[in-house]
Amino acid sequence: MRKNKHGFRKPFVMKKFKQPEEQPTVDPITGKKIPKSFVFSRGKIPASLKQLQMDLRKLMLPYTALSLREKKRNNLRDFLNVAGPMGVTHFFILSKTASSPYLRVATTPQGPTLTFKIHEYSLAADIARSQLHPRCPKDLFKNSALIVLSGFVRGDLPLQLTTNMFQNIFPTIDVKTVKLSTCQRILLLNYNKDTKLIDFRHYSIRLQPVGVSRRLRKLVQTHQVPDLRNLQDVSDFVTKAGYGSESEADEEAATITLSSDLGRVNRASTKSAVKLQEVGPRMTLQLIKIEKGLCAGEVLFSEYGNTGGKEKSDEMEGEEDAEGQKEGEHAEDSEDEDEDEELD
Repeated sequence: MRKNKHGFRKPFVMKKFKQPEEQPTVDPITGKKIPKSFVFSRGKIPASLKQLQMDLRKLMLPYTALSLREKKRNNLRDFLNVAGPMGVTHFFILSKTASSPYLRVATTPQGPTLTFKIHEYSLAADIARSQLHPRCPKDLFKNSALIVLSGFVRGDLPLQLTTNMFQNIFPTIDVKTVKLSTCQRILLLNYNKDTKLIDFRHYSIRLQPVGVSRRLRKLVQTHQVPDLRNLQDVSDFVTKAGYGSESEADEEAATITLSSDLGRVNRASTKSAVKLQEVGPRMTLQLIKIEKGLCAGEVLFSEYGNTGGKEKSDEMEGEEDAEGQKEGEHAEDSEDEDEDEELD
């Protein structure tokens, strides 16, 4: 017991520790293990790419290592040794050369590896600052994002491998049994065949009941008594025009009929409008190389051809090769130390 300033002892109360919810390891639909990921960087990268790395980790929640700790002497083999026991199936690797940043997406432990050149990118914070009302509910990252691929033509080997890679990164869903409350986010990849660029967009999903004014929605959601002092009658609060905006007008093409209740406003058997709001990060990618192994092996595809592809890959990997020599000197020491990688 502890004494306060009056000499009385306060009883010591042990706070209850809330056990974290255990994530399932097996996909109930496919019977395979649920894909998990590591997002990390190789070589020296600027602060903006470091923030992009954190944004990608949040995007991959909940099946990723949000607090993954990296050391300069950690090489790719160190991450691979930790990935096996933790059930990690994919790597997202950011790197930077003198010309541009790159993103490699690899399947562990034996590949393949897709290398993308990042032409443009915007951080989640930049997207939020550009919006009048940024939206990020506390349970937004509780479930995995849905993946939507657009413009990827079948029969083209590079695009087919890209499609298979991203489809296997996220857990499979059953449209007949999935709970609507778990569908909070969507990742859209749109391929432009003319420019050969991929638009990488991350959105949050929200539903609004059709035919219900914004005032009523806020009243039901917040349960707060509105300010009625300037109104003659309560009905004026409901019928007063001009409170909404043109962007919130009901669109028949974007409405669905709910099969179950979702929140306080959206009820089963009623129509709701589907709204998408960008969360970020945002990237413009170009597929430049596909390797058969894990960041190595036979080159299955190169955007620059045989000779050009080799030159471009040497330029991209030159800095990492120099770092790899330093990492090799510490390889034996790193195996004897405790690993800092943790899956939340």
